Amino acid sequence: MSDELTFKSLGTANYLETLDGMKAHLKSDNFQNEIWMLEHPPVFTLGTAADNQHVLDARDIPVIQSDRGGEVTYHGPGQLVIYFMIDVKRNKLGPKSLVKTLQEFTRSLLANYSIESDFIEGAPGVYVNGKKIASIGLRISKGKTYHGISINVDMDLTPFSYINPCGYKGLEVAQIKDYKKDITLKEVERLAIKLLEPIF
Repeated sequence: MSDELTFKSLGTANYLETLDGMKAHLKSDNFQNEIWMLEHPPVFTLGTAADNQHVLDARDIPVIQSDRGGEVTYHGPGQLVIYFMIDVKRNKLGPKSLVKTLQEFTRSLLANYSIESDFIEGAPGVYVNGKKIASIGLRISKGKTYHGISINVDMDLTPFSYINPCGYKGLEVAQIKDYKKDITLKEVERLAIKLLEPIF
């Protein structure tokens, strides 16, 4: 859609620093569409619709209020987080079409590993046999979007049991490693870039 799209691979990045970085980029005079790929150290983030009661027992994991849409979720090592800073106005994408685009992208990424996935009406994200494998949380401000999608690749899923993921009691989660044993985050990141280039 736009000729100017930059992918950045940021490795492991602190959640709050990344959030500040996204906001700074949106405000920059020479804004260009960017997609960031990274992992976060363990953190629970609360979306703008989040109810604190869905954090059952945070243990020693920080809980941070975010300005993305949605409920509570967990980020941690082994999860690929993809942040989209896209001029949605110029790319003629509304909130619903953007979410649908991200869901379809994730479905095609999983299909590359022979994983069949589906969507649940009214619960943004991507599911495999009813288990959530990817979460979507976005914010659109002044015609630009930020935040994005997190895909569980090869991680410790235990902290998801400390919360009601996305506000759903007992919602189970899955990861790519459950279906494809020898998977690396870098490999998934490379595939993601390949699939996202023609979309944006």
